[in-house]
Amino acid sequence: MTDAISVTRNGHRTFFKWHRGRRQASDPVFTGRRIIEGMKLGASVEVDLVIHGDNGFAVLHNLSLKGETTGTGLVRETPAAVLRELHLRDNEGRPIADKVMLLEDLAALIARDGAHPEGLLQLDYKEDAAALNAEAIAKFGKALGPVARHFILSSGDAESVRLLSENVPGLRIGYDPCHKGALERLSATRDYAAFVADAVAASPKSELDYLEYRLVLEAEKDGFDIIAAFHRHGRRIDAYTVRRADDEGMAVIERLLALKVDQITTDDPEGVAARLG
Repeated sequence: MTDAISVTRNGHRTFFKWHRGRRQASDPVFTGRRIIEGMKLGASVEVDLVIHGDNGFAVLHNLSLKGETTGTGLVRETPAAVLRELHLRDNEGRPIADKVMLLEDLAALIARDGAHPEGLLQLDYKEDAAALNAEAIAKFGKALGPVARHFILSSGDAESVRLLSENVPGLRIGYDPCHKGALERLSATRDYAAFVADAVAASPKSELDYLEYRLVLEAEKDGFDIIAAFHRHGRRIDAYTVRRADDEGMAVIERLLALKVDQITTDDPEGVAARLG
C-alpha cells in the first residue's frame, strides 16, 4: 500500500510534496497542524513566503491578503502583530480557526514538536532580491537558525536564495529555473541542454530543482530526458503541480514516475497514494 509520503517504482523512490501544506485536496492551505503532521511523518512539505510590513516573512502565497486570509490590503504593508490575528480561509473562502503564521512561528513549531529525519519543509520565496533588505535577511536567519537543517529554501530568483541562505548554516538550497521568461525562450529554441546548463550555473549550490511538469513531459515528447540531464549534474528534480488525483492527474504522475522524478508536488498526496495502491 502506497502512503502519502512516497512511492518506489523500479528501485527509484519518489516523494509526494504536500503543496502549501495540504495532505488531501480538501485541506485549507498553510495550517500549522498539517505542516507539523507532515514533518513528523517524514513528508516533503511546501509553504510560501512573502515579506510583511516589519521586514519579516509571512507564510502566505499572495502579495495581497485578500483570498487567503480574513484581512485586506498588501502583506508588505501589514505589521506582524496584525497578521498574526488574521484567520486563514478554506477552499470555499470561509474563515477557519487557524491563523496566519510568520516564519518564526513556523520555525518554533518545528523546534517544539520535532521532525522525522526525512521530513523536509520547503520555503518557496515568492518575491525577488529587490524586495529584500538587510533587516529582512537578518530576520530570516534568526528565525531559522536553530532548525535550519529541516528546511530547504527555493525561489525562481537565484540571487534571493543566495542572499537569504549565505549566513544560515544547515539550510538546504533549491532553485526553480522556470521563471523570468525561461520557459518562453525554451519554447522558441527547444534547446533543453542549454536550459539545464543555465539552471545549474544560476544556482550552483542547489540540490533540488523545481520544474513545471508540463516542461518535463514536453521535453520527453521532443526526445530529451530532462530529469536524467539534471541527475547528471547531481540535482534531484521536483515536478509541479499535479492538482488532483483524477484520471488526468494520475496519467501525468505515471509518466513522471517512469522518468524517475524525485518528487511530485501535488494538492492531494493522500488521493494520489490511494490511486497508486
